[in-house]
Amino acid sequence: MKTKLLTALCALTLLSAATPAVAEEDKTLNALADVALVRPGCFVATIGGTALFIVAFPFAAMSKSVKKTAHTLIANPAKATFTRPVGDFSSMED
Repeated sequence: MKTKLLTALCALTLLSAATPAVAEEDKTLNALADVALVRPGCFVATIGGTALFIVAFPFAAMSKSVKKTAHTLIANPAKATFTRPVGDFSSMED
């Protein structure tokens, strides 16, 4: 009985001391998807947002929200297109 208990205790100690191996995430697919799909989509959103801003400008001026409207329709998509690192989607979560 003592032998089984001692063996189980040793096995438990060895298993609890072992650290699991963690593989590093491969970012190749993220970079490929970013360059092939997301960046062109963000660029189209920047162009479309600029067109919408031109249409919405008189209304934004009347409501004194030109800066907020420009930021939402033009600046956010432009930042997502031109300033974030390739394959990094964390800044788009805002």
